Amino acid sequence: MLDCHMARGWESKSVEQQQEDHSGERKTARAALSSVEQQRNRKREGLHLSRRRLAQQLDAANNPGRRQMLEQAIADLDRQLSSLEQVTGSKSPD
Repeated sequence: MLDCHMARGWESKSVEQQQEDHSGERKTARAALSSVEQQRNRKREGLHLSRRRLAQQLDAANNPGRRQMLEQAIADLDRQLSSLEQVTGSKSPD
């Protein structure tokens, strides 16, 4: 019985160590991003958030003029996202 508990203890320490190692790798990867890449990622996240908010407003909108304005705003955000993806895609060696 004691051996079983010891084995579990060693197993959980191994999992904890793996989690710490993975966390450290993520921090290193984030630190490795250039300031330009970090700024681009923040802009992309902001555009996605804005698009989701506008899509929710469009779902609730009844006024045709308001709906048209929201659709145009969403289309503009889609263009910005597409442009941002093209810039990012052309620079990455994937």
